[in-house]
Amino acid sequence: MKKLYLYFIPIFLLVIGWNFKPSTDDVFIFGTPDIASINALAFGPEGVLFIGDSKNATIYAIDTQDNMPVEKSEGVELEKVDEQIASVLGTKVENISIQDMVVNPISKNIYVAVHAGDGSPALLKIQNGEILPVKLSEIKYAKSSIQNAPAEDAKDNRGRSLRVSSISDLIYSNGKVMVSGLSNQEFSSTFRSIDYPFNDKHEFASLEIYHAAHGRYETYAPIKTFTTANINGEEYLLASYTCTPLVIFPLKDLHAGKHIKGRTIAEFGNGNTPLDMITMEKEGKSYLLMSNSNRPVMKVKYEDIATFKASLTEPVSERSATAGVEFISFPMVNVVQLDKLDNNQFVILQRKSNGSLDLWTANDRWL
Repeated sequence: MKKLYLYFIPIFLLVIGWNFKPSTDDVFIFGTPDIASINALAFGPEGVLFIGDSKNATIYAIDTQDNMPVEKSEGVELEKVDEQIASVLGTKVENISIQDMVVNPISKNIYVAVHAGDGSPALLKIQNGEILPVKLSEIKYAKSSIQNAPAEDAKDNRGRSLRVSSISDLIYSNGKVMVSGLSNQEFSSTFRSIDYPFNDKHEFASLEIYHAAHGRYETYAPIKTFTTANINGEEYLLASYTCTPLVIFPLKDLHAGKHIKGRTIAEFGNGNTPLDMITMEKEGKSYLLMSNSNRPVMKVKYEDIATFKASLTEPVSERSATAGVEFISFPMVNVVQLDKLDNNQFVILQRKSNGSLDLWTANDRWL
């Protein structure tokens, strides 16, 4: 009888496992995470906020307890938001730099990561037009260290820190925290996929692209911003780099230890750094929106990406010229951050012509 009882235990565990979903109490600890920098933000399930900390080469998962559902936001309109943030932090605007901005898809509250002049990080929440500090001490959290990160004192050939780019962007998708950045390996441009809840499993792939503005294949530049998308029935990583190639990688190929060549589908002009990208939909069609350091916000139709079968393998020699998939430039310049607010709206952090850094809401009429 004892043997029969033991026989049924694995079956019982398998059945309940189908519906088992760990809560933050199961995977988090309570305490104060040693967050040294906040270089990238992304939201996951149940109001969990992922923080990319390049100095520590670590991904933190923070339980924000901000999970009251809001289907549609009223939007936000804040002028001189950097000055307001500095005031909340008790400092001057010249002593802060905004690192990233994300919208909590559940509550529609906006989270902003800031570095002070001494490099110390701060996290703030914008709720109903009010800017509030977010506690980073005595909270529930989990963490996962980045493997093979550049050394703290590693420099590139221009003397710039490589460790800062160990985490350049991150998103959460389908139970994975996906991270772009640099490693200490021979081919340093990397893409990491980390299981959430965190465990010891890290998928790590090195990346190679043809950079049409530079006229060569490259393996050392990190992805600056990326998203994932279903294109022709297959899941892809859609990424952009400095000077501004747009490249796609099949997600199924990004396995541990693999070296993957992406397909360059567009060149959007050199002398520019892509800053942020999101996907919006309208009337059954999807659009990629990307903000840039020295270009307006660009709109790309996903149907154009799906029908573009070629790969750029020849230099774009004319300075600032473009090639590949077509795009439309919005009359929006100096947009430093953007994120999806709901199915019909997105938020924009923009330096206006009068010098004011404003946070405002746009709707899908732009699409």
